[in-house]
Amino acid sequence: MAGTIIGSVDKSKIIDGSAIIPGDKIIGIGSSGLHTNGFSLARTVLFQKAGLSVTDHHAILGEDSVGEALLKVHRSYLTQMKPLLEQDMVSGMAHITGGGIPGNLIRILPEGCGAHITPGWPVPPIFKLIKELGGISEVEMRRAFNLGAGFLIVTSQAEKVTEMLLEAGEKPFDAGIITSGNSIEYHTEGV
Repeated sequence: MAGTIIGSVDKSKIIDGSAIIPGDKIIGIGSSGLHTNGFSLARTVLFQKAGLSVTDHHAILGEDSVGEALLKVHRSYLTQMKPLLEQDMVSGMAHITGGGIPGNLIRILPEGCGAHITPGWPVPPIFKLIKELGGISEVEMRRAFNLGAGFLIVTSQAEKVTEMLLEAGEKPFDAGIITSGNSIEYHTEGV
């Protein structure tokens, strides 16, 4: 089964990333799990390589079965984003799907902009289990999965955006900063 959300936006209100500049902050909103990407790799690791079934439990997952962890409902970020968009506080947005942060954030960055990503947000247990049982490198995990970063907001008003997200009941996190250049790099010192 698959679901789709379709909407429309006035051409004058399209956020295409062209307003992004070095120094803008990247604020993240968490995912609930795999969302809709990485299931081929997850199935290969969990069911074929490790021999688990959907009803099996693993200590890393806590109370969830493997199936429950894999099928966490994909979040919609509209409720959280609407007030930020109405107040013109967003320079760019990236929904982190297949390709992870590197494959999705790069799509919205204008020429001459890159990013330093500072991972430190909570990673859902399902990703830890897949990495451990599959012996998968951190680079491949970042490429295949969102690793808990479901949606990224690029803004020059990070404090206000963070405050509004907190007021909306979210747990936003600092995901990095926009830099000069054209690459997306991970910086894990102190994380």
